[in-house]
Amino acid sequence: MTLIRNDRSVGDTIAKGTGAAGVGAPRVLRAVLGRPSMGMLVVLLLILVLFSALRPDTFLGTYNFRSIALAAAVIGVAAIGQTFVLTTGGIDLSVGSVLVFGTVVSAKVMGAMGGASAGWGAVGAGVAVCIVASAFWGLVNGLIITYLRVPALIATLGTLGMAIGAAQIISDGLDIRSVPSVMTNKIGYQNIAGVPVLVLIALVVAAVAGLVLWQTVYGIRTKAIGSNPEGALRSGVPVRRHLISIYVVSGALAGVAGAMSLAQFSTTTIAGHTGDNLTTIAGAVLGGTSLFGGVATIFGTMIGILVPVTLQSGFVILGVEPFWQTFAVGAVLVAAVFMDQVRRGTQNRR
Repeated sequence: MTLIRNDRSVGDTIAKGTGAAGVGAPRVLRAVLGRPSMGMLVVLLLILVLFSALRPDTFLGTYNFRSIALAAAVIGVAAIGQTFVLTTGGIDLSVGSVLVFGTVVSAKVMGAMGGASAGWGAVGAGVAVCIVASAFWGLVNGLIITYLRVPALIATLGTLGMAIGAAQIISDGLDIRSVPSVMTNKIGYQNIAGVPVLVLIALVVAAVAGLVLWQTVYGIRTKAIGSNPEGALRSGVPVRRHLISIYVVSGALAGVAGAMSLAQFSTTTIAGHTGDNLTTIAGAVLGGTSLFGGVATIFGTMIGILVPVTLQSGFVILGVEPFWQTFAVGAVLVAAVFMDQVRRGTQNRR
């Protein structure tokens, strides 16, 4: 019995399908369908060229590229957790709210330990609390989905509201700025060999996640559940327990992203992550992870997340109203899902 029906390179599958369609198919379209991450590199390059032509003096500045890299690093870590969830055929709409909850609890703890003048001990405690607090909501999601059998869409939509509501209750709806200066100076603003520390953290998380997804039994089981949950269950995979762990991983990575956000801004930015759920889903699917489970790529997620982040940066530079930025992210998400549907349709026609 084959457990992982989709456990093959999306590129191999689509390349064969598009090859049968004849040589007349546009090469760019075949590249996007055959190798989503490579296709997204082309799209990203086009976006960069467009904004560079419109505002070369500002968009091409070192400060702007650093800002894009930092934003992509933070949201990219959360998107890695989303990738694991999507691989199982689930979805996590609570990512942004869980991130905010983790930062609020973390900032409260660090504030009690000395605030801005606190040392590395407070930073370590704050980071640990941020990850654990966020993982707690992942556990709640997993339990609701597996034991109460509530669809992931509804379960995570509910915890989205509960997590942000709890964060606002704890903080009285106000941002908390009691983040130790050492955390901001040595992590948020620091570079190593010219590369921001936050970007290096994101790259390490991505590398570890990629190894787990492709080189471990845990990753194989994750893809197996997304491809054929019934088959995985019959083969002895503890599906319920595994799904709970996947949502815990998603919550924990949202906590890591939250700690990175605290280091970057030295405040909780409660209202700054409302669209993270859409951005993480769009980035993962644009990069080649299937919204319907069984197919995933961490590398593609990190490339895909740069598309909405770069769009938002470009819109800010052009002076586009914020609601148009939200509109663009929604449009990117729709485009990503459409591309996933096309890839699946091409594969099914083989």
